[in-house]
Amino acid sequence: MKTIFLLSDIMSKIDPTDYVGFTFFVGSMAMMAASAFFFLSLNQFDKKWRTSVLVSGLITFIAAVHYFYMRDYWAANMESPTFFRYVDWLLTVPLMCVEFYLILKIAGAKQSLMWKLILFSVIMLVTGYFGEAVFKDQAALWGGISGLAYFYIVYEIWLGSAKKLAVAAGGEILNAHKILCWFVLVGWAIYPLGYMMGTEGWYNSFIPEGSIDVAYNIADAINKIGFGLVIYALAVKKQES
Repeated sequence: MKTIFLLSDIMSKIDPTDYVGFTFFVGSMAMMAASAFFFLSLNQFDKKWRTSVLVSGLITFIAAVHYFYMRDYWAANMESPTFFRYVDWLLTVPLMCVEFYLILKIAGAKQSLMWKLILFSVIMLVTGYFGEAVFKDQAALWGGISGLAYFYIVYEIWLGSAKKLAVAAGGEILNAHKILCWFVLVGWAIYPLGYMMGTEGWYNSFIPEGSIDVAYNIADAINKIGFGLVIYALAVKKQES
């Protein structure tokens, strides 16, 4: 009952014209629901796949907690919660990279692959934060470094050692790997676009400045929950085989 009253109190405080605030609220609830789903399903998997599903639940749970904070920050200040968003990404994006390693272990993936993906994801996010919040007059430079790290991750999973391991594994693992690769290539592409819209640089001549919080919130929900569902579906299929 307390939860119902809490939700009613939150909803009563949301301005019906505040679409950004509404997406923060919906994002937090969607992430929390996904977390409950992943955590409650853990007992149906053996140890080999339980870790992958657990990580999926951790990703959405961490995001849900941050979205509650971001919703409050937005309501109080009516400005993008850049710091909270990057903290969320700094915790969840490396975990999304860990998922590649976990599903490819069956094909002989080594921890070096995992740490390499984690390293470049951290570089991508830290340099992105520098350009968006710290060294705003050098946003193009820091954004370029962040972009290089992103494209390295794309190369590694699409054409590098991760792709070779996925091909060697074949079957359901290869199919899941391909879907996750599309999430990174297409789903993550909204973030550099948002970066360019939120900062000043040479790119403003064809990408105008503007708020992109709604797109960020939708992209976060699709990418993180979608990532987890792909892992969950793979675990179910491998458990049944």
